[in-house]
Formats: sequence, structure tokens, C-alpha cells
Amino acid sequence: MAVTTNGEVSFWFADMGGLPPARPPLPGDIAVDVCIVGAGFTGLWAAYYLKQARPDLSIAVVEKEFAGFGASGRNGGWCSGEFGWNRSRYLQSGTREGVIALERQLRATVAEILRICAAEGIDADQHETECLTYACTPAQVERLRASLAEDRAWGIGPDRIDWLDGAAAAARIRVPGALGALVTHGVARVQPAKLVRGLAAAVERRGVRIYEQTCVTEITPGLVQTDRGRVRAERVLRATEGFTRNIAGHDRDWLPLNSAIVVTEPLPPALWDEIGWAGSELLGDASHAYCYAQRTRAGRIAMGGRGVPYRFGSGLDRRGQTQPETIAKLVAILERMVPQARGLRLDHAWCGVLGVPRDWCATVGLDRATGIGWAGGYVGLGVSTSNLAGQTLADLVLDARTERTALPWVNRQPRRWEPEPLRWLGVQGMYRLYALADGREAARGGARTSRLAGLANWLTGR
Repeated sequence: MAVTTNGEVSFWFADMGGLPPARPPLPGDIAVDVCIVGAGFTGLWAAYYLKQARPDLSIAVVEKEFAGFGASGRNGGWCSGEFGWNRSRYLQSGTREGVIALERQLRATVAEILRICAAEGIDADQHETECLTYACTPAQVERLRASLAEDRAWGIGPDRIDWLDGAAAAARIRVPGALGALVTHGVARVQPAKLVRGLAAAVERRGVRIYEQTCVTEITPGLVQTDRGRVRAERVLRATEGFTRNIAGHDRDWLPLNSAIVVTEPLPPALWDEIGWAGSELLGDASHAYCYAQRTRAGRIAMGGRGVPYRFGSGLDRRGQTQPETIAKLVAILERMVPQARGLRLDHAWCGVLGVPRDWCATVGLDRATGIGWAGGYVGLGVSTSNLAGQTLADLVLDARTERTALPWVNRQPRRWEPEPLRWLGVQGMYRLYALADGREAARGGARTSRLAGLANWLTGR
């Protein structure tokens, strides 16, 4: 299937009329109270909440490209408030009550983001809806029911997540062979580039200075070194997610895992009648290969997945351009989940990186001795998680003791990723095993998850 546009950062910017003009770069050496590296969701939310609490603070945000160039302007638009990580790992640095509190605050981010959009006049095509995660094999049913049972054991009730049987699931979206689905309430669809650009404008109105076209090369206590000059600040926040590998000394902190999306042409109303999807729900499935989709404001399907998951040496893409192999895999997923879309034109394909810590669990923190803070490692859940991270960073910078600063993800420091070629072999092996596991489960029709998937998880610590 041919693609009209490949790369150019993402479709979301094309949907807004094209890439935005860049703001001016850093004019030379400056001094501020807080310097934030990275003008994506994390950095901008931190700036927003800092200014809300302390309007007198001088804050500079330094960005290599433009606000939203990274994952914040390329993701699938899932504002889910989802936890999504291994709870037991957070128990290593906290209590059961702390993990429950973290989940509760993450769920609250959806309403918080929608509230701020309304207050700031941000039109991000936001739409409150539900997330449907489909099971199309007995093994997938087993995994989703096990996930639901774990949620119930942690006190997550049907007001948040529940089970639909096959008929009820198929009545929502006509996914072939649907045996059931988890339905998650209290989520939202967004157009991520509109959200990040609207947030950037909101922080600028409060006096935050955003310097684009400025490459940060090194972060040391009290100092951010760039190709345009130096920024001196008592507090420095690193909000670079999958691009952290570009900062000196941080090349193995978080692995830049590639994810990609294709967007179809707008579908005619008659075709939507065949598909269903009337509630613009977020759509995924329980396969190991993983996919995520939304029905856009203009009636397109945006379908995402991992494709080619990792480039050797933690390599990054060229402004979103993705490989034909990845596009072919995404088309196969689209046609498997929504076969009614077969033959539609693809208007855009792109990719980007998300940050993955060695233990696959997000973290936020501040080293008081150095004044350097950080947040990220969202593993694909950054639209909503970055909001809580921004709130928490603001608390930490202001030395405020709040419920947020006591959460078990604060100041966690997982070990670094292995050097090459070990991490390339590990990630490639993981996704190869996932693909084999999906194939075996579909072919055999058994109710048990393939052991190959367990081997993949063990291989990379997922």
C-alpha cells in the first residue's frame, strides 16, 4: 500500500497546516531560576505548574528543534491515565498504599488535562471516551482476564475497567474474531501536536521563555551547555525522554524504542457504519506485537505499532521517516483489526522514539545535591503520565512536600542498559520472540500464553 507522505515529523502537524515556524534560539549566555531541557509534554507541564505556583520564577525551556518535535508531537493520542508497569517493581521503593496512590493520581491526569485545555482555550480535538482492548485468541482472553483479576486484587473496580464478552465487544467495533475485550473508562482521545503546541503557548503567556533551534550538549550542576551559549540555573530539569541518549553521559540511561503510525484517508460514513467505532474509542489488542489506534476528528484511522523496534547504537529517525518494512507491518495490523479499511489510501506514515528504562518503569526525581531533575521512561504512556511528572517536578523544584513527592516512582534509579551489541541483540530478540508467540497462539488456538513471550520478557527485563 503506497503512502502519500512518509516522515515530515508526523501527520499531526500536517493536520495543523504544516510544520510550525521555529522560535528564536538562545541568544547567548543567560541566567534563570530554572532551566528545562526539552520542549515536549514533560518540560512544558513542569513549566506550567511552576509558574502557577510561583509566577515570579524565571524559567527557560531549551529545545533542539521545536516544541513537540519528539514523542509529544508524534504519539497515538491516547490520553489514558493508565499505569501500565509492573507494580511489584514499585513496591521495591514504596508500599502497596503508595502504588495505589500512584495509580489513582495517574487516572486523575485525564480530567486534569481536559480541565487545563478548557481553561487555556486549547483545542486538541479532545474527546472523552473509553479504551477497548480486544482479545481474538483464547490466549489473549487468558491474558486480559488475568490482567483484570490483578486489577481487582489491587482495588481497581468496574468504574475504571471491566470485561465485555465477544458479542458485546463486536457490537462496539467489528473486529474479526473478537472473543472479548477489556473496556477502560475515563480516557480521552487527543490530537497530540495541537495539545503540545497549545501548552507551549500557554506557558509563554505566563512569561516562560522557549528557545528553539538550540542543541544541549551537556548538563552539569547549575549549568546547561548548548551550541548557542550557556544557561546558568539553580535547578535544571532534563525532560528529553527518548532523546536522552544525546546528552553527554546519558547514552545508556533510557533506550530509544521506535514506534510508528500510519494514517488513512478519511473514511466515508457508509464505511464507518460497517466498522462501528461510533464512540471514537481508543482501540488496541492483546497481542504481544501490540497495536494502538484512534478514530480521528476527521474520520481517519491512525494505527500504530512497533514495526522495526530499535536502531543499532540507539539511533534516531530522520524527522519521522520510517522504513517500508514498518509500513507493511502496520498495514497488516490495520487489515487484521479493521479489514473494512483494506484498499484505503494511506495519507501519512511516520515514526518516533519513546524512552525505555532498564526495568521498563517510569521515574521522576531531583538530586538536591546537584540541583538536576529528570522525568521520563514512560514506555509509551507519556501523554497522561507526563502531566503527573510535570506536577511532581514542580513540587520537587519548590521543595514542597506533597502526596506526589512521596509516590514510589520518585527518585528511582534503575540500572543502565548494556553496551552494544548486547542491547540491540536483546531488543531484536524480544520482538522476534513476540512475533513467534503471536503466530503460535493464533495457529494452535490454545488458551495458554506461549512460553516464547515469557522468554522475551525475561531477556529484556520487561
